[in-house]
Amino acid sequence: MPAPASPQDGAPGEPDQPAAALQQAMADGTLTSAALTARCLDRIAELNPRLRAVISVNPDAAAEAAHRDQQRTAESGPLHGIPVLIKDNIAVAGLPATAGSPALLGAETGDAFLVSRLRQAGAVILGKANLSEWANFRSPQSSSGWSALGGQTANPHALDRNPSGSSSGSGAAVAAGLAPLAVGTETDGSIVCPASACGVVGIKPTIGLVSRHGIVPISAEQDTAGPMARTVADAAALLTVLAAADGADPATAQATGHGTDYTAFLDPGALAGARLGVWRDVCRAAGQATQAVLDAAVAVLQAQGATVLDPVELPGAAGLEEPESAALLHEFKRDLNHYLRGLPGRRPRSLAELIDYNVQNARTVLVHFGQELFEQAEATSGDPAALAARAEAGTRARAALNGPLSEHRLDAIVTLSANPAWLTDHVLGDHDVFHTSGPSAVAGYPAVSVPAGQVHGLPVGLSFLGPAWSEPRLIALAHAFEHARPALGRPNLTADVQGAGGAARAQR
Repeated sequence: MPAPASPQDGAPGEPDQPAAALQQAMADGTLTSAALTARCLDRIAELNPRLRAVISVNPDAAAEAAHRDQQRTAESGPLHGIPVLIKDNIAVAGLPATAGSPALLGAETGDAFLVSRLRQAGAVILGKANLSEWANFRSPQSSSGWSALGGQTANPHALDRNPSGSSSGSGAAVAAGLAPLAVGTETDGSIVCPASACGVVGIKPTIGLVSRHGIVPISAEQDTAGPMARTVADAAALLTVLAAADGADPATAQATGHGTDYTAFLDPGALAGARLGVWRDVCRAAGQATQAVLDAAVAVLQAQGATVLDPVELPGAAGLEEPESAALLHEFKRDLNHYLRGLPGRRPRSLAELIDYNVQNARTVLVHFGQELFEQAEATSGDPAALAARAEAGTRARAALNGPLSEHRLDAIVTLSANPAWLTDHVLGDHDVFHTSGPSAVAGYPAVSVPAGQVHGLPVGLSFLGPAWSEPRLIALAHAFEHARPALGRPNLTADVQGAGGAARAQR
């Protein structure tokens, strides 16, 4: 069902308007896809030199949009004519998935399965979004949002701040109104963290709901694509298109039974009677100003009629990182080697060749940080220790979420998604104080991050966490929270946090 207008809606016909409003304008004949796409391309040309959120534009985008206008009928779907940016680790015909690295510029690919789904739904493929190179799995000292091909993505709320990663460009582009919708990918935090830092909505689906065919992998155990949008309603509409079974990705076999029209669950009253648990422990390291965002969000939830258990513990969550990291190193080598072997065109044929490529092109590729994770992964042998690490990580993550959800009969667990954006630093790398994506990512469960508040003008998201296949309920709860929370300041591409804080105060 259509959502009521958000208090952050942009001007009519602008890319920062909700996609549902843009679609309605096109249906009414007051806007065309061609005009909307042209406006997106103009904004990219104007703002991307500062934001570095887009690696490349689709040279056929204008023609695709004109064709969508000719195709429009009364039965056109909710994404017909809507421009969508695709993270550049996802294959698009004519725009190969580079993962931000020049090593894959010569690869030859068709459309990833999810891109085919978008085309079938009438979307316009606008271009490729920048990302943390190799989805932030190259070095522990990396700078999120930096890639050799795209440069450093900036946070549109304060350009000296980091957009978080690895779906950095997707989050920044939607926040800055370069596109109404974008697709990101996540292994652990790469959708929900940039959604939080950039002040947009991100949905990390249950593993197997969205096909990974045509996506540069880290690990088949945790990888998924998902929507990034300005509103929960738009993210739900995009997820409706993305969610489908794909014979090329066996993990999606269950998607047939779970894919649905997620916009049907957009209920502003969904918080009334809901039972929610608040996970606070991991958020405390960020300080009082950030914790105050969580306190205010909890007050909104209670005011809307939710029963809130505050706090709840996630047993074992603190011990996830070590077994997860050990498993991912083995799985990255296995899955990337398999992907590269099947990839046509000029490209490294293995992780070992990729490491050599980076050494030979160090002045471009290794200019800010190294490839220690690549080297550690290459040294693995896929021995039984890898299986043991994966089993331990999965068991811990599922117990951490299933325990409180079952014990307290909760609809969801709520927590802050991550700390506010840190200063981008190419010397010391990311300054990640906390993020809460681990349990859901490792368990393969869904998470929805929705803007909750701001700290000195920098966004902070609230995550709704639930069991496998609970997207309908999480979307309903997040939508209800979105429409009950106070209006938030929008990005003005100010240079620093002082400017961002002033801009935010001016818009309240």
